[in-house]
Amino acid sequence: MNNNKPHIVVIGAGLGGLSAAISLASEGFSVDLLEKNDKVGGKLNVLVKDGFTFDLGPSILTMPHIFRRLFERVGKNMDDYVSIQTVEPHWRNFFEDGSTLDLSSDPVVMKQELDKLGADTERQFDQFLAYSKRLCDVTENGYFAHGLDSFWELLKHYGPVKSLQEFDVFRSMDQGVRRFIKDPKLVDVLNYFIKYVGSSPYDAPALMNLLPYIQFGYGLWYIKGGMYGMAQGLQKLAVELGVNIHVNAEVVEIQHEGGRASGVRLADGRVLAADIVVSNMEVIPAYKNLLQGQEGEIRRLEKFAPSCSGLVLHLGVDTIYPQLAHHNFFYSDHPREHFKAIFHDHRLSEDPTIYLVAPCKSDPSQAPRGCEIIKILPHIPHLDPDKPLSADDYAAMRERVLIKLERMGLTDLRKHIVCEESWTPVDIQARYYSNQGSIYGVVADRFKNLGFKNAQRSKVLKNLYFVGGSVNPGGGMPMVTLSGQLVRDKILADLAK
Repeated sequence: MNNNKPHIVVIGAGLGGLSAAISLASEGFSVDLLEKNDKVGGKLNVLVKDGFTFDLGPSILTMPHIFRRLFERVGKNMDDYVSIQTVEPHWRNFFEDGSTLDLSSDPVVMKQELDKLGADTERQFDQFLAYSKRLCDVTENGYFAHGLDSFWELLKHYGPVKSLQEFDVFRSMDQGVRRFIKDPKLVDVLNYFIKYVGSSPYDAPALMNLLPYIQFGYGLWYIKGGMYGMAQGLQKLAVELGVNIHVNAEVVEIQHEGGRASGVRLADGRVLAADIVVSNMEVIPAYKNLLQGQEGEIRRLEKFAPSCSGLVLHLGVDTIYPQLAHHNFFYSDHPREHFKAIFHDHRLSEDPTIYLVAPCKSDPSQAPRGCEIIKILPHIPHLDPDKPLSADDYAAMRERVLIKLERMGLTDLRKHIVCEESWTPVDIQARYYSNQGSIYGVVADRFKNLGFKNAQRSKVLKNLYFVGGSVNPGGGMPMVTLSGQLVRDKILADLAK
């Protein structure tokens, strides 16, 4: 290792922080990674309770090549650290009329499913997927590859004409879907790919229609033994590269002088000097909690509003529901009203679309014999001090969701619950210091921020950088992991000036 290289402190060991620490250590930097909780992984978390193993955070792995790069850059094989398996079908979609629709990587199965919706639906879907692929290709080749951090950088890289044409900037995600798809059920399914970034298809830019191709093009994966295995694999790699990982080490202040960060102060009073600081804490909470007097910068960043949150129910049940796939959606009959409630009225939806994960379909070892795990995640508003929601409100929402699932086929679900762990936005904010309890970082809204997130470089301190879901390229496991690789590139570029 080149001991003349700067010492870097990374605040937070979520996937963005782990990726940044690994990426920087692989370049010979000395790195200290500080995590306030008792284990690495951030929102990629795990709980073992009453014989059930609950993945508390992400349930899906996409774009595995982004993770592989971390290992390959240092001559390692990810398969020696993390084992992944495909999930089939990708999703099972349930509708109020009793019908279902599977999304499948098998073209024969996919054709059979689309034929349920009408003779022309397969052609429409193929045209939509070609459109989704174009959006994905142009985004990967520029925005992802070069770490573009603003609309102006986008214009400079692609040129004004190509930017406007290729990114379909004048449409919402929903409008982009409806260019090709006529069947209302398939519209709802494709619109709900927005779940990956916790936004509304009616507000998000049409660029978000790259998400279906990301799933169909790169596959949908599960990590054998549970999703937390990715955090464990990355932790092992980080340690091998010499990263000093400190858990139960909460940072309470970024110290600075002369417009540069000089170190961090921990809750126990220790001070750790740093030449460069990388924060995996979201940008706005970091400015509020770790730096003083940044009200002006916080106001400037208000357009980067928080994504939605969720009411997360982890249920252990003493029965098996054979009709479920690994990933399932139970759709609202009133999708516009559902999204309006969350993103405009900041209230709990009366008829939510429900994401339900049944991981034992891929990994029966996660529950005792004859039992399975039912993870339920309806999106709900982030915390809003002007429209506070009470514990009773969340309890009523829980009941509403369980009744809906029972009505749509999960018979006697409430009677079969033998183990439960639930999280509200209050819990999410307390555990992860996310902005107003958001799950996915910054909302993708074409009117607020054109779908962009915060920049990775701080405008307050020259040697402060950010990773994670609140910065470009955005939320979700692959994107926050990519942010850690992109921040390495920015730091190297800045040091070379």
